[in-house]
Amino acid sequence: MAFLLFICLSCSDSENQIQIDDISPWCIVSFDALERKPMDRITMLKNMGFTKYGYNWREKHLPEMKEEFRLAKANNMQIVSIFLWLNAERDSIGKLSPLNEKLFENLKDIENKPKLWLSFSPNFFENLTQEESVELTIRYIKFIKTKADNVGCKLALYNHRGWFGNPENQIEIIKKMPEDSLRMVYNFHHAHEYLEVYPKLFKTMIPYLDYVNLNGMQKEGPEILTIGKGNYEYDMVKTLYDEGYDGPWGVLGHIQTEDVQKVLERNMEGIKLLNAKLLHDDN
Repeated sequence: MAFLLFICLSCSDSENQIQIDDISPWCIVSFDALERKPMDRITMLKNMGFTKYGYNWREKHLPEMKEEFRLAKANNMQIVSIFLWLNAERDSIGKLSPLNEKLFENLKDIENKPKLWLSFSPNFFENLTQEESVELTIRYIKFIKTKADNVGCKLALYNHRGWFGNPENQIEIIKKMPEDSLRMVYNFHHAHEYLEVYPKLFKTMIPYLDYVNLNGMQKEGPEILTIGKGNYEYDMVKTLYDEGYDGPWGVLGHIQTEDVQKVLERNMEGIKLLNAKLLHDDN
């Protein structure tokens, strides 16, 4: 079933189709009931037809991180991104948490550099005005960018929750830092509160959009939902195509209690459904 699915995804002749080569599994390292080791994960992804993925992590993954990047490169698998989460209880300008510092130490020794997907905990912005929040974030980004430059990585802003999860706030930040060429990563699963305004948002986001991570979307529905099981994701993808965005895309593992391969297979079946609708609309 999976093999036939990927043949379908790879052979479409329609412009507005999500192709397997444009898809990166995301949230698959720390969300996997089988807790695969690096080579097992890479083998699983290759067997499914993927050529790249993103690296989210927990403390236990840091000791094997450099080995995973080495194995990925040796197996023609690209690790396109790595998550950098800042929390005001542990991270400050000039001094990151020990785990985040270890992340940068690892990145220094890695040849195949990923892009840092940067996000901030809501506790940074408690009791701050809009102007104060923007100024604080810019100071942090400049600090992180210096560290990223030192290890050869670029930055993209990642929408999570709270003030920093609002795409309009990220766009304001990017416009005030044009010399830094910042980009955006947009996650459907952190966008439920913006379902009523996404067409307007997408118009303003397109010039800065670097990646879109897909998810099934229901208003007031579960945060994590299989692609194709919601009632918004097709219109959201169609709107992105209409506005000029045509990938790359991410698909989520993001379920702790399941074999991540099964989660990915369900989501790829959902992408097959989206492609069928996109093809029908094109015709």
